Amino acid sequence: MPIRLFLATLFTCLAVTTSLQADDRPNILFLLADDMRPDAIAALGNPRIETPNLDALVARGMTFTRATCSYPICVVSRAEMLTGMHGWENGMSSYGGTRIKDGLATWPATFRDAGYETWHVGKWHVSGRPSGRGYTDVAGLFSGGGGQWWKDLRDWKGFPVTGYRGWIFQDDSGKVKYPEMGVGVTPDISEKFADAAISLIERKPEKPWMMHVNFTAPHDPLFIPPGLEGKYTVEDMALPENYAPDHPFDHGNYAGRDEALLDWPRTEHAVKDLLRVYYSVIDDMDAQIGRILAMLEKTGQLEDTVIIFSSDHGMSCGSHGLRGKQNQYEHTINVPFIVAGPGIEAGVKTDAQVYLRELFPTTCELAGIEIPETVTAESFAPVLHGERDRQHDTIYGYYTDTQRMIRTDDGWKLVRYPRVDRWQLFDLNADPWELHNLADSEDPTARKKFAELRERLAEWRKQQGDPLEEE
Repeated sequence: MPIRLFLATLFTCLAVTTSLQADDRPNILFLLADDMRPDAIAALGNPRIETPNLDALVARGMTFTRATCSYPICVVSRAEMLTGMHGWENGMSSYGGTRIKDGLATWPATFRDAGYETWHVGKWHVSGRPSGRGYTDVAGLFSGGGGQWWKDLRDWKGFPVTGYRGWIFQDDSGKVKYPEMGVGVTPDISEKFADAAISLIERKPEKPWMMHVNFTAPHDPLFIPPGLEGKYTVEDMALPENYAPDHPFDHGNYAGRDEALLDWPRTEHAVKDLLRVYYSVIDDMDAQIGRILAMLEKTGQLEDTVIIFSSDHGMSCGSHGLRGKQNQYEHTINVPFIVAGPGIEAGVKTDAQVYLRELFPTTCELAGIEIPETVTAESFAPVLHGERDRQHDTIYGYYTDTQRMIRTDDGWKLVRYPRVDRWQLFDLNADPWELHNLADSEDPTARKKFAELRERLAEWRKQQGDPLEEE
């Protein structure tokens, strides 16, 4: 029986994880961007950018329009994906100084123990080393520790480079570095990651394989990639619908590094200039993804591979007067999220609310691998196979001790800012750009929703073990 029909039949008939024969298990290819807004794909309605390969993936898979990162910063979001757990559960709940707890199952180790080859490519931004987390091999590993080769660099507009300073290609031990490949983000870095991924795909092992390709694009520093000079212009860019010169209050990262990458107040020209370079970097990443997918097809592995594309979180890029990702707005807490492959209907869009960390149990279910006991995230494989069209009636977001968020399945959203004692309430159905705060509205519906969501948010924080003591 062909794998596509086999998997579709399996998940229609069974609601529990079962074991598949090794020959029937799909490969898993996870392509992860860094700091990519959910609206930066042409096929999802953005006429200002060209992303033909992601467009093709949208056409052949299922796109989740309300997938969320939970915590909008790289290290926490990636740890959640790696462990299938919320950051307050796995020990990675903030910036530096925290590590993943010992004894937790990890996504690659679970697949390795089930007989998979597990490969890591690109950015490494969680505690430990890839081999210690369950990866059987690495290629194009990019991580910190190359400060001795770092030199003063400036981005496309002359701002000092502060992101990825001292990051370098290296081996799994971190002891062998490759400065000849460049230190920090280079204009052609996505091509280097694609080269590494292709070298692994070409192996065609007898075992099924799982590969994480972790791009740095479109994280700062931003440079125009080779061959894209002049393709995107300031004149061709459109401001975000929720563009603002400034944010009305300190949301928790007002003076942070990300916000310093764009002068205050944000001018229309500066935001459009940012977007033209941001889109150029995404355009280049899309081309490199095309090369990876072409190698899958060339080696006869495309039809047997589940392909996932997402980002660790979104980005503001001038929306709400912000530059960075440390916020709970839709442009940041949401992520682009596409899944294509055996048994998944093509060209489908769903507004089911899912978390990035749910990829761990979901891919376990797709591969017939038992979900480890430490995993607390819920599989959304039934959504992929059309058995249900909903995942969560509420989802939650958090950031340091400055932000807490709840969003309901019917489109209401409440954000709490404990340190400045502020609330935001949005009706996303009527106000998708989050321009009208209804927290102080006298409208009866808004008042009722505010009270309801405030209570539900407080209950979730209590149940989840929120370390912040407040109300």
